[in-house]
Amino acid sequence: MRVTLGIGMAWIEELARYAFIWFVFLGAAHAAHLGAHNRLQTHIKLLPKRVANTLLLLVDLMWVGFCLVLAWKSLDLIGLLLEFPYDSPALGWSLAYVYFVFPIAFVLMAFRVLQVQYMKLVKGIEPGDVEQQEVSKITEGESNTTGNSSSNGKG
Repeated sequence: MRVTLGIGMAWIEELARYAFIWFVFLGAAHAAHLGAHNRLQTHIKLLPKRVANTLLLLVDLMWVGFCLVLAWKSLDLIGLLLEFPYDSPALGWSLAYVYFVFPIAFVLMAFRVLQVQYMKLVKGIEPGDVEQQEVSKITEGESNTTGNSSSNGKG
């Protein structure tokens, strides 16, 4: 629109930036629910199951503590932004409302991490290895494709 009509829309770029921030942090909470956050699993898989689960529990409890501290501190920041308002340049939104994603996402992430540990330790449900599932989908898809092409004679 800027090139053809000479109309610039700065608010779209700002809205896209804020939407991206919300999607990233809410997506991180969803990844915690799936047990899909990046971890170095190779050395943990070499340990006995009980030791590995204990180690992962301790790490997850530290992660929950970290998330709760970040949620608390982000509430302090939002309080300051409500006391001393700062509006976004193009949309005119108070950044306090934009920053509400931080306490929401970090509390949700802490809850999801605890939920995964509960499912594993109390219910006995192991979270799937999301990385391995994706690799399996790709490799099974390739083998199905090659198997189908060879079975119908098209090679």
